[in-house]
Amino acid sequence: MTRLETGHESAADSPGLLLWQVTNSWQSAIRAALRPFDLTHVQFVLLASLTYLAAEGAVTQKRLADHAATDPMMTSQVIRTLEAKALVRRDSDPTDRRAKALTVTRAGADLANRAVVVVEACDRAFFGRLGDGVPSLVRALAVLAR
Repeated sequence: MTRLETGHESAADSPGLLLWQVTNSWQSAIRAALRPFDLTHVQFVLLASLTYLAAEGAVTQKRLADHAATDPMMTSQVIRTLEAKALVRRDSDPTDRRAKALTVTRAGADLANRAVVVVEACDRAFFGRLGDGVPSLVRALAVLAR
C-alpha cells in the first residue's frame, strides 16, 4: 500500500488542512445565515464592502476588488448581479472612462446593514468557542492576510 509522504505525523498537524476544514465549516454557517437575504457570501462581502467604502467617496470596481481581495473579473460579474437586484449602480467613472464607479442604492445599503447584523452574530457564535482567544486569532489572520 502506498502512503502519503508528508512531513506531518497526523493530518491534525497540518495548518493548511485545518484551515480548509474550519473555512468550510464557517462558510456553511455564513451561507445559512445569508439565505433569508437572498445573498451569496461573495455578494454580501462585496455589497457590505461597497457600503463601507462609499462613506469615504467614489468607489471603482478595482478599489472594491482590492479591498475585498476578490478577483476583478469575478467582482465585475457579482456587481452585475447586484445591479440586476437594484442594490448597486454602475456608472462610468468621470475621471477614467475605462473604469466603473460604483454606488450602493438605498435598498442595497439597507440590505447590507440588516445582513451584517446576522453575519456578525454568526461570527460571534462560530468563533466564540475560542473565548478569550478571538483577538489572538484575529491578529494571526491579519498577518496571514498581508
